[in-house]
Amino acid sequence: MLFNLAVLFGTLVAMEGVGTLAHKYVMHGWGWWLHRSHHEPQLGMLETNDLYLVALGLIALALVALGKAGHAPLQWVGAGVAGYGVAYVLAHDGLFHRHWPRAPKPVNRYLKRLYRAHRLHHAVKGRQGSVSFGFFYAPPLRVLKGQLKRRRG
Repeated sequence: MLFNLAVLFGTLVAMEGVGTLAHKYVMHGWGWWLHRSHHEPQLGMLETNDLYLVALGLIALALVALGKAGHAPLQWVGAGVAGYGVAYVLAHDGLFHRHWPRAPKPVNRYLKRLYRAHRLHHAVKGRQGSVSFGFFYAPPLRVLKGQLKRRRG
């Protein structure tokens, strides 16, 4: 049981690295054609960028199914991937982009820093020159502002 919990929590932590790299090199790289909708004014609740979340859900489902089929640790990896996806929807869509009917505001230093870093990420129009690609970790704001200043020339 402790091993399973370690795999679950380890996956949750590792997913931040996977998410950061995917956001920077896939979503702002060759996958920009899907992610672009996220950086444009919203016409509704759904956007083509949401297909990334669907893909993440399918990966989590496949890992859980493989785990149930005899590769036990994979179901806990799948649960960690799914947990990260749920946390992403709650934090990113609910808190940062306020897609919920009663949009909460960040109340503690950690959430305020993530919120502000996300705003700096969206301050750049287009796919090049953006900063702060993580979802649950953001460098200090002074660092991000310095990066933006250097990139703008």
